[in-house]
Amino acid sequence: MTLQDTLPKAQPAVAPALFGLTVFASATLVFMVQPMAAKLLLPLMGGAPAVWNTSMAFFQGALLVGYAYAHLLQRAGSVRRQAMIHGGALLLAALVLPLRVHELLGPPTSDHPALWLLGALALMVGAPFAILSATAPLAQAWHARIYREGEGRGPYVLYAASNLGSLIALLAYPVVVEPTLAVQAQTFVWSLAYGGFVVLMASLGLMVARAPKIEIVPPPAQALLDIALSGRPWPRRLIWIGLAAIPSSLMLGVTTHITTDVASAPFIWVVPLALYLLTFIIAFQDRPLISSDTALMFQAAAVVACAVIMPFHTTNLVIQLAVHLAAFFLTALVCHQALVERRPPASQLTEFYLCLSIGGVVGGGFNAFVAPVIFTNVWEYPLVLALSCLARPWVWDRGSPWRWGLFAICVIAVIAAPVIAEQYAQSDATVRLLLGVVTVSAFLLRQSTLLFMASICMLLISAQLAGDRVDVRETWRSFFGVARQSVMPVEALGGTVHMLAHGTTLHGAQARAPEHRCRPLVYYAPETPIGQVFTAKRAEKASLTIAAVGLGTGAVAAYVRAEDQLTFFEIDPLMVKIANDPAYFTYTSECAKGPIDYVIGDARLTLKDEAEGQYDILLLDAFSSDAVPAHLLTVEAVKMYLARLKPDGILVMHLSNRNLDLISPAMAVASAAGGSALLQRHQAAYDSPVLWESAEDVIVVTRTPEGLLPYENDVRWSPTDPTLTAPWTDAYTNLPGAMYRRMKEVWTWLP
Repeated sequence: MTLQDTLPKAQPAVAPALFGLTVFASATLVFMVQPMAAKLLLPLMGGAPAVWNTSMAFFQGALLVGYAYAHLLQRAGSVRRQAMIHGGALLLAALVLPLRVHELLGPPTSDHPALWLLGALALMVGAPFAILSATAPLAQAWHARIYREGEGRGPYVLYAASNLGSLIALLAYPVVVEPTLAVQAQTFVWSLAYGGFVVLMASLGLMVARAPKIEIVPPPAQALLDIALSGRPWPRRLIWIGLAAIPSSLMLGVTTHITTDVASAPFIWVVPLALYLLTFIIAFQDRPLISSDTALMFQAAAVVACAVIMPFHTTNLVIQLAVHLAAFFLTALVCHQALVERRPPASQLTEFYLCLSIGGVVGGGFNAFVAPVIFTNVWEYPLVLALSCLARPWVWDRGSPWRWGLFAICVIAVIAAPVIAEQYAQSDATVRLLLGVVTVSAFLLRQSTLLFMASICMLLISAQLAGDRVDVRETWRSFFGVARQSVMPVEALGGTVHMLAHGTTLHGAQARAPEHRCRPLVYYAPETPIGQVFTAKRAEKASLTIAAVGLGTGAVAAYVRAEDQLTFFEIDPLMVKIANDPAYFTYTSECAKGPIDYVIGDARLTLKDEAEGQYDILLLDAFSSDAVPAHLLTVEAVKMYLARLKPDGILVMHLSNRNLDLISPAMAVASAAGGSALLQRHQAAYDSPVLWESAEDVIVVTRTPEGLLPYENDVRWSPTDPTLTAPWTDAYTNLPGAMYRRMKEVWTWLP
């Protein structure tokens, strides 16, 4: 029997369930508001994946403020005083409700979009989010004051309840909240729920203040010895911060990876965040659903698979998602289980959570603010994936020479791969074989932490050599993504062709040979629907006023005659710089005969400022994968586009997409917006040279049925069916349905 057991047990007047309910409610509000805020801001920011990364970095910073506040509040002394201070803070934070985008900062700017976004979030939700996020550590500290450590389930289990509430909120938003409530209704309901939580928190504080407090008993001699041997405080705190930073960084890394090629939308963003929260729930349980040994074994396999598949962008989307999400989930679980093993006694509880929050800010801030500045590519994801291996138990087995032999094989394979690739033209099979050797060796080395990490680094390097290789000459990175300029020899086009990719999607190409230099290629070739519309309009009118949303290489500029005028509406200033540099592309500087203007900013905002009834052609070319900006394809948006057209003008919507069916909602939107539409699903000619033209899906919309007369007798164009799905609006979009329909086209066995 210990001294702790001989003390009389207090009979607290607070039911443990009230602690759980309060923590659960605060977490639900905190994580319901994150996708809600993103929904409000996306139409202003162009739908780039960096919007979510920057938002997540902000929320992690606000969480740190909340945890620091809870930690400092412990110095206020009595619970009654803490409860009064906290109640006042909750009421003050309520002054910013209901949630809305404040006009104090003005419209967003493409020059410093991250700063504008941080300011907008701070004004919109910063105070309520920070105060709400303080609930979990504060309630646990109060729990420790009236329950002796060892009684009941302990305060740390409340952290699992907090993350359960967060997880339910995240999953409920895309499934229940977003499809059923307009954004304005969502913010109103959230504000009412915030008021209800203030009452709940006040009730908890009042009851805890009246409850008898336990006597603080010094730990026994053995416990003091264990604490002394555990090391100095700062190294231990740095370990907490590091173990929290790795999953935070990986969460944003994997989010960027999967949203870059699908869509920057809440329903996709919440998946990595939900898995992140699930790892907390499992790790902080009294009896974890997944043991540490099991997590370590499967994590090694998942990290190896992720390192292998990372450079292969053309791999099946479902396989990509499964591998990357599994590697992230298991790595986060390993890190969080390591944190649980190192958690301090309840007396240091708020300090522990403060360090966890600092780690979250470090990891998120690195991805959102540091990496885009120091890297020209998304190198932070593989880098942190490799570093995550250090979270595994450190085992150094000097008596296992076979492990050193496996490691030597990895080194030889990595050195041999580039030599073989450079010396032999038909080297893909050999390089991939070497990749397989490194893969197996890396997994077998999983019990030796440093060797495992080193082999993962080598695997990432060798996989990059064997990946979807193109001859990349230049790489640029901005807030809106990564752009790559590459070259390809095409004999039919007279030699070298320059290509521009954004993320993993080709955004245009130009032949360098003089005889083909001013021929629009791929999506913009004369044979494609876009080319057909430009050719028809040029024949119909002596001069044209054209607007194009999305610049790419500027290929449509090749259709501009001396009498025409073209305005590009582009959100990323970097694309304007690339398209106008003759070293890369010359469509705008050499091929266009008439004037070309550029308007920087999101097209929903910048086109709204344009005069009505001025354009003969409005080309909407912003949907070819790479974070689809769904807010450009709503009823409200299309109504605005049609209003900018002349009576006989035409809206051309390029809807080609590998992962989403955008045709069905676009047909419904065109009808709901009052337009008349035709569809063409173009296939490139079988014998056309590579890059000469490409397959594409295009819908043309006019203000009146008469505007479609030049195309109605063309068998390449067909009527649209607006009844296949509900039209998208600013308050309703259904990207999960669009993804499912695209998958259904590929996999005929889906119902």
